[in-house]
Amino acid sequence: MKVKILLMAIVMISAISCQNGLNDQENNGHDEHEENKREGIVILNKEQRNALNLQLGSLKMRNLTTVIKTNGQLEVAPDSRAEVSVPVGGNIKEIKVFTGDKVKKGRVLAVLEHPDYIELQENFSEVANRLEYLRQDYERQKELYEKNVGSGKSYQQSKAEFNIAKSKYEGLKARLKLLNISPGKVMEGKISPVVNVVSPINGFVNKINVKVGTYVDAGDKMFEITDNSAIHADFLVYEKDVSMIKEGQKIHFTIASLPEKEFTSTIFATGKEFEKNTRAVHIHSKLDNYDPALIPGMYISGHIHTDKHLTQTLPDDAIVTEGTKSFIFVLDNSVLHDDENHSHEQEDLMAFRMVEIIPGSKDDGHTEVKLINSLPENSKIVLNAAYYLLADMNKEETEHEH
Repeated sequence: MKVKILLMAIVMISAISCQNGLNDQENNGHDEHEENKREGIVILNKEQRNALNLQLGSLKMRNLTTVIKTNGQLEVAPDSRAEVSVPVGGNIKEIKVFTGDKVKKGRVLAVLEHPDYIELQENFSEVANRLEYLRQDYERQKELYEKNVGSGKSYQQSKAEFNIAKSKYEGLKARLKLLNISPGKVMEGKISPVVNVVSPINGFVNKINVKVGTYVDAGDKMFEITDNSAIHADFLVYEKDVSMIKEGQKIHFTIASLPEKEFTSTIFATGKEFEKNTRAVHIHSKLDNYDPALIPGMYISGHIHTDKHLTQTLPDDAIVTEGTKSFIFVLDNSVLHDDENHSHEQEDLMAFRMVEIIPGSKDDGHTEVKLINSLPENSKIVLNAAYYLLADMNKEETEHEH
């Protein structure tokens, strides 16, 4: 299919070029100097560029040295994934979120109700009030005992009762906090028949395992929350390559759903034991730039650069070979601006100058580019379809010779 589209593009460019040739025959005012000035130049209009899906860009620094191919999966750290449950069972009264919702820590996910919640608060209130009485009695008995007025038995008994009540008070208070019930409000006599289930972390709601009206037991998994901003890339590296892996090395990787986009990550940890049956270890890497399109569980494939030697590169499709020399095409509209016969219809034209380069090492669809002569800053280079520009230019030169 791709070949068919490219052939159609060539036919379209040829047809338009032929028309341009006819126009040139009708306007024989171009002198020999103008022809020489356009040598090594191919001019495309908007329709031709669209037919080729022409892409412009610049030289990119890339590591093309020793490379280790690897596959893996996107993951999040254990502290960035939470399974939400309750310490005391209850009936689901409301569900406040949907799957996929972004939530902040403390956001209410659901509301539960049950008589046990009321009983717990009543017990706490009773123990809290009794604790105050026992504290006062304990302090009085202690004072009497220290003044040799009260008996040691009464003092010890009041002390024991006070400590028991204090422990029970702290235990009930902790249970209330686990249910997100304010002990202070209970002390004020404000008893709530419901409890709020809240998110323990920032993240996205991945799973909802409950329905309104159902009963959930203590410990049942109600929701799953994942903080995708803490996502990282895990790769498997086989035994023969492990010795070349170091922290700080870069990994370039792609995912199946976004094949045209490349991501980078930096190794921060290496596993210390081999996976069973594969003789491979896990390599953990931190993403250099967070992208919302990345989701935990996505399969990824990448390559690890085992040194830091960077070089200028272009995609393979940006480079053409003619004879023993290699070339790229650089945007150069100066030839259009210098054309005295420049018309309004030519405003959508772009001119590309063929520039000789020396290609170097290759890797993963990219080639090292060594410039013979430096290019102006911010030069735009054709990143694809360079072969078809060369073919079109050679065709035009052949026509001019005739």
